[in-house]
Amino acid sequence: MTKYRATPQDGTVWVTGASGGIGYALALALARAGYTVAASARSADRLDDLAKEAVAPGRIVPFPLDVTDEAKVRSVVERIEQELGPIALAVLNAGTSLPATGVRIQPPLYERVYDVNLFGVVRCMAPVVERMKARNKGQIAIVGSLTAYFGLPGTAAYGATKAALNAMAESLRFDFHTLDIRIQVINPGFVDTAMTRLNRFPMPGLMTPDAAAKRITSGLQDGGFEVTFPRRLAWPMKAVRLLPHAILFPLLFRLTRWGRRPS
Repeated sequence: MTKYRATPQDGTVWVTGASGGIGYALALALARAGYTVAASARSADRLDDLAKEAVAPGRIVPFPLDVTDEAKVRSVVERIEQELGPIALAVLNAGTSLPATGVRIQPPLYERVYDVNLFGVVRCMAPVVERMKARNKGQIAIVGSLTAYFGLPGTAAYGATKAALNAMAESLRFDFHTLDIRIQVINPGFVDTAMTRLNRFPMPGLMTPDAAAKRITSGLQDGGFEVTFPRRLAWPMKAVRLLPHAILFPLLFRLTRWGRRPS
């Protein structure tokens, strides 16, 4: 496996989904660590606010972007490298969550969540990997979720995309090894963001975005394939996913209190 880990001297960090939540806090944390951060999200105003909060020795430069627009993604990657230097580390964090239950299956809802969470990551990786391959080094981190481990009520669309990201990262790891590109998947637990506030079940171990950003920054430096936290939630969930379905489903009904018919 590649030994490469990005440093501030190697180039720029690109963070997508930086207008709020984990992405916003992570961009600030990386700037404090000395990185030049290219921050992307759809909201130009929020990115401007983020850039003003950056703390030396690093800085944050806004690059507004909708990750569902492939041509725009390629254009932004080119601009980042022209204006700030090579992308040494890409943290692909842009995501969305819409409640998806079995009471009413809505294809457009699934299409929207997949377009941002899964295909948005693919669109961003493509031009970045091309450049990292030419340089024979690079680091890419994909933000997944502990919901990737098994299906939770109401997360049929969101959780499915995070499971797909985990499987994709595992597969790409073999090819990236030969290209000297480090790939990581970040699977946070429950972080207090606009998305998690839509959840209708208890969220043990709920963390602030700043606490999550601290864990992610440490994981990026350590370089392990999976960065997962908090451990008191992640490890029990890893164990629970090994249970047979006859035990798993009744357990999840009790833990999530999903005993009534959803509306």
